[in-house]
Amino acid sequence: MVDELGARFASAGHEIALVGGPVRDILLGRGSKDLDFATSARPEAVEKLLAGWADHVWDIGKAFGTIGCRKGEWVLEITTYRSESYDRTSRKPEVEYGDNLEGDLARRDFAMNAMAVRLPSHEFVDPYGGRADVANKMIRTPGSPEDSFSDDPLRMMRAARFAAQLDFTPDPAVVAAMTTMAERITIVSAERVRDELIKLICAPHPRIGLDLLVSTGLADHVLPELPALRLEDDEHHRHKDVYQHSLTVLDQAIDLEDRLDDVETPDFVVRFAALIHDIGKPRTRKFEGDGKVTFHHHDVVGAKLARKRMKALRFSNEQIEQVSKLVELHLRFHGYGTGEWTDSAVRRYVRDAGELLSRLHVLTRADSTTRNKRKAEALRSAYDDLEKRIEQLREQEKLDAIRPDLDGNQIMEILGIGPGREVGEAYHFLMELRMDEGPLGEDRARDALLTWWNNRS
Repeated sequence: MVDELGARFASAGHEIALVGGPVRDILLGRGSKDLDFATSARPEAVEKLLAGWADHVWDIGKAFGTIGCRKGEWVLEITTYRSESYDRTSRKPEVEYGDNLEGDLARRDFAMNAMAVRLPSHEFVDPYGGRADVANKMIRTPGSPEDSFSDDPLRMMRAARFAAQLDFTPDPAVVAAMTTMAERITIVSAERVRDELIKLICAPHPRIGLDLLVSTGLADHVLPELPALRLEDDEHHRHKDVYQHSLTVLDQAIDLEDRLDDVETPDFVVRFAALIHDIGKPRTRKFEGDGKVTFHHHDVVGAKLARKRMKALRFSNEQIEQVSKLVELHLRFHGYGTGEWTDSAVRRYVRDAGELLSRLHVLTRADSTTRNKRKAEALRSAYDDLEKRIEQLREQEKLDAIRPDLDGNQIMEILGIGPGREVGEAYHFLMELRMDEGPLGEDRARDALLTWWNNRS
């Protein structure tokens, strides 16, 4: 397919080359169905050459010189050679077309992404030593990192993301530039920062990238709640390093992702909740008279902080609600003890978690980082017991769809009332009764409703 495309462009008098990440991934022995190409042809000519060859063509990126298409199972993006100029106070580059492949490669973020394979000749082009960087697992920029990051500050976050994805090490000059220029990330749109953060969190080694964001100061601007977890030890060293604990919880959540039901993995929601589940601790830390450190209500405070930060980063409402709910619920299990919860408490746990229950299972299990083997085993055993009880109740009571034994229409008929606030109050009463006692059946629910109504009146 690639050679066929190369021949099509060559016959029309245009150059075309496979570029960037796909070339790097070939050297790494990794395949991808998404391919990037650079060409001497202008977008209008690219569209004509793809017409009748590709299954579907789109021009969403045409203003930036990019035409996309699908050919079978392959997704292609073909971009005219570019030579971008930047207003260093602007979030977006001004696109200027270039006239050769080498100039196009010079503008790319890192040397490992500045390689190309000309088509249809298969000539390998590597003007900046990208192949050696791949072999040495190194992240370098084609020119000076200061110039590169000034042109597009988001490249600093991409360095952290590639470190997390590929387990590569940034060149010391790259790290130094990231550190001195960290504040420039503030001119980048929240949406672009968010997208890079998602890719980093969902990478195979997110801890590596997150440590790089924190150590260079980038996290101070994009996710300040994370470095804030590096609390100073009190004089008695009575509490854990919350930052390192959070990274460990993230690692353990990743190891438990195969427990998730009907959730595509890697799962950003459970990973991000694991990372920030304790962000309420700095705000709630108190030193008691005996040297004990407490973090009362850090779950509630943390949920509010999670919601605020994710809104600032333009996450979807669904993601915001899911992550903040998990942060709010992450301590709930600690009241379970060795099984002291009543069936009512188990029902409420399931109801409050809702569709997040499998994710809450993962987060709660991952949150155990104690080195005390006996304590760790006791926690695992207790949660095994809770999950077993949930399954038993689910089989008996259809826990996944807990509702009162009577619906709104039945409530109105029994009480002889019309729609209004009183119906809602009656429904809430029946729901709480359902939680406390399990399924009652319509007759017992009717008697209870009438008793409640008469006492209320």
